Amino acid sequence: MKFLFSSVMLALSASVSANTLDAQLQQRLPALEALYLHLHQNPELSYHEVATAKRLADEFKQLGLTVTEQVGGTGVVALYRNGDGPTVMIRADTDGLPITEETGKPYASKVTTTGSNAQTVGVMHGCGHDIHMTSLVGTAQQLMANKDKWQGTLMLVAQPAEEVGGGAKAMLKEGLFSRFAKPDYVLGLHVSANVPAGQVAIAPGYALANVDSVDITVKGKGGHGAYPHTTIDPVVIAARLVLALQTITSREISPLKPSVITVGAIHGGSKHNVISNEVKLQLTLRSYDPAVRDQQVAAIKRVAEGIALSAGLPAELMPEVYVHEDERIPSTYNDPALATRVTASIKEAIGAAQVQQAEPVMAGEDFGLYGRTDEAVPITIFWLGGVEPAQYQQSIATGESLPSLHSSKFAPDYPLTIKTGVTAMTKSALDLFNQK
Repeated sequence: MKFLFSSVMLALSASVSANTLDAQLQQRLPALEALYLHLHQNPELSYHEVATAKRLADEFKQLGLTVTEQVGGTGVVALYRNGDGPTVMIRADTDGLPITEETGKPYASKVTTTGSNAQTVGVMHGCGHDIHMTSLVGTAQQLMANKDKWQGTLMLVAQPAEEVGGGAKAMLKEGLFSRFAKPDYVLGLHVSANVPAGQVAIAPGYALANVDSVDITVKGKGGHGAYPHTTIDPVVIAARLVLALQTITSREISPLKPSVITVGAIHGGSKHNVISNEVKLQLTLRSYDPAVRDQQVAAIKRVAEGIALSAGLPAELMPEVYVHEDERIPSTYNDPALATRVTASIKEAIGAAQVQQAEPVMAGEDFGLYGRTDEAVPITIFWLGGVEPAQYQQSIATGESLPSLHSSKFAPDYPLTIKTGVTAMTKSALDLFNQK
């Protein structure tokens, strides 16, 4: 009977705690929504997140965390040591995209900048990083207001340059896990453009893909378009190569191993009747398994050279295949045990019916790098639904596609999305701090 009474009291205590957290968050939501609107209206491109970093640093300082700025460029690290316990790192990315916003919202970004081609381009948080940052601040507020409910070290990371795959690398290179703290767990979230707001989706195991950018320069012997027999036409070689590259996935890689090879751009020639000397191709490669990634790269080099040889090109005119190793992003592998625990926490926080098991996607995220260090830290990132629920239901009913991430028309249902993100992340962190 005594054991039953104690169990009931513990359950009641947990319930009161959850109600307290929800009441506190309701009070903070107006300020968090204002923060979101500020971040949305003032986006900054990768490696230029100066004002964004300062605003986040100020938010963390006001909460009493120890804040270090300019980590890995414009990165911010905030720490709070609250007794003995695990170190839980929560990460949000901070950069915007070179997109002119076309949502029609009254709070739409009007920021512009000069692009690499000297033309004016818009800047927009088209991938939800404004939601990510707001959720990070909201989670920090909840945890710092309830320090008596957890023990351990809270580590908040505002990471720049996710969109170009450079931010996580830069912060890790500057000693993120050695200068500050080695986390026992790393958590992150990412807004989803195909999950309704108020819901969360999580994929144990592989969640996001390896990403590689590859440039191929196909060479030839140019000349007059009227006398093709006197040339070796690189346009024809490039056309053969585009088709042959698709056989790598379809005929060389196991159908049980996901693989994508996409030729996203092809540039060659200057005039109707001129056969040029070269054609340039730009590719993106996607996979999960590192061995598949290596197989893709090796096969691309072999196929490109083989087609060039069959066209009669001499050795000095073999195609040049350049892999952008500095931009390489490894796949994101959600530690299954941690993903299971986080899923249970979020179900308890927002209801089991609001939590889905996500399918892996071929998009990339440099969040995966935090789990690829020598320390072998378990990581988990979950999808945070961002679509206004009525809009989502209308899309289901009509079959009309929704604006995707990186779309100029992507506009998340930010009040509900922020509330869900803060609730889910706060509960996940609390449970990790308080695990037995």
